[in-house]
Amino acid sequence: MKIVLAEKVSPATLAVLKEEPTWQVVTHDQIKNGLAAELADADGLVVRSAVQVDAKLLESAPKLRVIGRAGVGVDNIDADAATHRGIVVMNTPGANAVAVAELALCQMLALARQLPKANNTMHAGKWEKKSLQGVELRGKTLGILGLGRIGLEVARRAASFGMDILGYDPFVSPAVARENNVTLVTIDDLFKKSDYLTLHVGLTPQTDGIINATSLAIMKKGVRIINCARGELIVESALAEALKSGQVAGAALDVFTVEPPKDSPFAEMENVLLTPHIAGSTNEAQEAIGIQLAQQVRDYLKLGVVQNAVNLPSLSHEEYVELSPYISMAGKLGRFLAQATDGNLESIRLSYTGRLAEGKTDLVRNAAICGVLADTEAVNNINAAAIAEERGIRIHEDKKPFVTGGAGSVLKLVLHSSTGEATASATVLHGASPRLLTYDGIDIEAPLTGTLVAIRNHDVPGVIGRIGTILGEHSINIANFALGRSVRSQRVPQGQALAVVQIDVPSREAANNAVEALRKVEAIASVRIVELGK
Repeated sequence: MKIVLAEKVSPATLAVLKEEPTWQVVTHDQIKNGLAAELADADGLVVRSAVQVDAKLLESAPKLRVIGRAGVGVDNIDADAATHRGIVVMNTPGANAVAVAELALCQMLALARQLPKANNTMHAGKWEKKSLQGVELRGKTLGILGLGRIGLEVARRAASFGMDILGYDPFVSPAVARENNVTLVTIDDLFKKSDYLTLHVGLTPQTDGIINATSLAIMKKGVRIINCARGELIVESALAEALKSGQVAGAALDVFTVEPPKDSPFAEMENVLLTPHIAGSTNEAQEAIGIQLAQQVRDYLKLGVVQNAVNLPSLSHEEYVELSPYISMAGKLGRFLAQATDGNLESIRLSYTGRLAEGKTDLVRNAAICGVLADTEAVNNINAAAIAEERGIRIHEDKKPFVTGGAGSVLKLVLHSSTGEATASATVLHGASPRLLTYDGIDIEAPLTGTLVAIRNHDVPGVIGRIGTILGEHSINIANFALGRSVRSQRVPQGQALAVVQIDVPSREAANNAVEALRKVEAIASVRIVELGK
């Protein structure tokens, strides 16, 4: 067995692989004739972020079975090319969770006790004890936006400081929150009640700029904000104004919209603590990442055990080609339905009918879950079920291989939350076109791709025309308009109707403005926009 370590790793990482006496381990400094030549007879490849593993490089690796990425992001790896070659792509999510959580707590303490100012004045030869009156964390309310691995690690540590902990994350179950002493609240309540607010969500269309002038205005005066997640979560100009006005007492920022930041409004502010994206930069975290990856690669090559894979490792090429359109459809169906329920998600039920029910549905299931959880932490078609379990979300599956009439293969998805449920079903037409078939029990055939506007309205004259007019006024073209009307439905009472409109979006601003205009129409009960991609 030959393993190529294309980039530098820790001695402990190397030691895990060298425990196998018959394995040949080639380190980055031993590659003499180029990586492509070294991969000609390699079984495993380990990279960090610098090496680009593209389709051309993989053509030079006919024996390669696994690619390990020491870290989370796999943008430098062509996962589709690897999938078609039967190569497992693994990453190491969560290995730096403790490091990031510890920095978040460190930043809270530094803000509470004015440590940067105290340090600077002492180095300047000053003794300004009276101006450095601090506050305690004890008894303060900590708001955690995002309760994935890192958010929960923060909660566990903050509890030891005697803090009251609030959390917002619609994709974590109440049971998991209770186990970690977190009280789940709405996002508005999180903003209104927190003395300290720490951000631990990924970057999605829903979280981009979530800390903005509007959200800052409803926060408790004197709040302190910590961001160790993504710089784009914060509208920096709005935060700068809130810091100047005193609405925000202090901020600790480890990440920025542009890195390194240029002409930052925070550079001269004494009440802002700035660090250069070091949350995961500890010796322990980097070593943990390397050891975890080495163990994953070893276990796969020796035992066939797959951990933290980001692609499709368990199907033959022929099976993958047949199932791939349904995997894609399931992900789109999950994303379409994800925002249709209020409250915290408790369970997901998947029902397969027709030929789809006869095949391997694990990855169809995972794709649907991945779509539902897409706006949370890093989740993919391999680890989705494990993340759902970790968050206390129950998964149920039903299969009915034999059906008469209707589409040959159908996936029905039911999301059950603390306040109700939402349902939808879909199929794939002509081998490549995902199609929505029902939504909350109403027949409403629509393409399940692109940008969709889902509208719930009263079944009265004039609504369709009004929708078309408003979209036209905002220069939005209608690509498809699907309608359904209710006779009796759990979610949609008699006398209401549903519309799913596929649109061409000239800009995000135009789409948002059109949605706001639609919401003002008296006969329209709700409007939401869903981005599904191609």
